[in-house]
Amino acid sequence: MPIIVDAHLDIAWNYLGNGRDFRESVAVKRAREAGSPTAAQDGTTTVSLPDALAGGVGLVFATLYTCPAFAAMFANDIIYTTPQEAHDQALAQLGYYETLFNHPQIAPVRTLAELDAVRATWHKPPAERTLGMVILMEGADPILDPSDFAAWWARGVRVIGLAWSETRYSGGTIYNGRGAGGLTDLGRALLKEMAARNAVLDLSHMAEEAYHEAIASYEGAVIASHSNPRRFRNSDRHLSDEMIKKLAARDGVIGLVPFNAFLHDDRERAANRANTPLSRYIDAIDTVCQLTGSARHAGIGTDFDGGFGREKIPYEMDSIASLSLVAEALDQRGYSAHDVAAICGGNFLRVLTQALPA
Repeated sequence: MPIIVDAHLDIAWNYLGNGRDFRESVAVKRAREAGSPTAAQDGTTTVSLPDALAGGVGLVFATLYTCPAFAAMFANDIIYTTPQEAHDQALAQLGYYETLFNHPQIAPVRTLAELDAVRATWHKPPAERTLGMVILMEGADPILDPSDFAAWWARGVRVIGLAWSETRYSGGTIYNGRGAGGLTDLGRALLKEMAARNAVLDLSHMAEEAYHEAIASYEGAVIASHSNPRRFRNSDRHLSDEMIKKLAARDGVIGLVPFNAFLHDDRERAANRANTPLSRYIDAIDTVCQLTGSARHAGIGTDFDGGFGREKIPYEMDSIASLSLVAEALDQRGYSAHDVAAICGGNFLRVLTQALPA
């Protein structure tokens, strides 16, 4: 089975906000959370280290996610109202990841050497395999000034998404009437700082105007860590055919999200939210491959436990361990072994190989 890369998991946010420790199995957390407000609000948990390893997941992009107050969706959301608050929240999340790196089966991926070391363990027995973590900042407001990116880079952040909703750097997904727009002068300055270190730019959540400017001007590697085609969910949160083709022209990769609400449009969502088959997710992956002419630009970015749980993912899937089913479904759809390996992880590994320092 090919090594699987999941390009978007809010692991630290779930720990600090919901007490979900990545080191504990899904079964342990589910037993503790049964009937709890956390399970009622965010759904039945699906993410853990033991389950990721069991499902063949060898690398994840682990986020530093902060939520602006104007976009809060739940009463107990951890929110920020100032850049300093966003900065402090992201630092707390980064501190949690640095604690995880003490675990014998979790390793930071900041360099090519560290990436190669993680990949080498996947030739060993399962008990000796390591899960690699690439740190991705989702929404750049924690960076107080573009010049401060150097400090985040030194702490291991290798991927930056300028927006979640509107930030000081970029327009983003519209929440409560805010979000539309292009890059700001601060955003342009931050892209220059990122390019100087060959950081990866994550285009997910960027407003369309900002997306087009950034993909045309940014000199480094580009991805969309967790986005779907608008053909399936017609909203500003997702990518038009033109946006997908532009990303492919830059040799980027799209991590598709197996979230039922992202796989159906408004008129379909109520009927299909709880009974979406995995084949619908494979349809979305196939759409990217057909639009771009190859399997080179599609990947997996689950966003599991990102405000939704087991109840809202394809019904054949139970947890992150179920990602192994994606490879089987692609094989049954007629994809070659080479293309299955590329979609399940190889494409994101290619981007990292091109972007990470030696």
